[in-house]
Amino acid sequence: MVQIGDVSDEEKPRFAKLKNTQSIETISFDEAMELFKLPRILGQFEEKEVTVNIGRFGPYIAHDKKFYSLAKEFDPYTITFEEAVPVITEKRTAKEERTIKIFEKEKLQLLRGPYGPYIKEGLRNFKIPKEKQEAVADLTVEEIKAIIEEVKANPPKRVPKRKKNG
Repeated sequence: MVQIGDVSDEEKPRFAKLKNTQSIETISFDEAMELFKLPRILGQFEEKEVTVNIGRFGPYIAHDKKFYSLAKEFDPYTITFEEAVPVITEKRTAKEERTIKIFEKEKLQLLRGPYGPYIKEGLRNFKIPKEKQEAVADLTVEEIKAIIEEVKANPPKRVPKRKKNG
């Protein structure tokens, strides 16, 4: 970490995280000042500001109170507005396509995940049985609740990891 200011100053000190390639022993003043260029404002998209920054989960783009992770090929210090807008639209589209069906009143969602469709109830996810995955869009609230009850009654067996011999 590098810091501008002191704890005894009236204004709170600012901090910036070093890049993976930098070391506190070898960093120059100019390189340290470069780190304080974040968050960067890239421009306006859909009448909302687009900014880029680095958070605890890595670099991201912020737009309209939503956050979009930046892929490794983009550097938050050099990404342009023209490169950022497609990232926002692609991630937004992917999130919309993920949703199959929403039951507002029951707080249930049918979503598409990397391992197939699943049910989301509050913060918990429930796997949909293989025989019901074909017609997942046609499932009713009652059928979804039955699947949830079945999973709660018979939770999936966790397979213990084998110890490596060595």
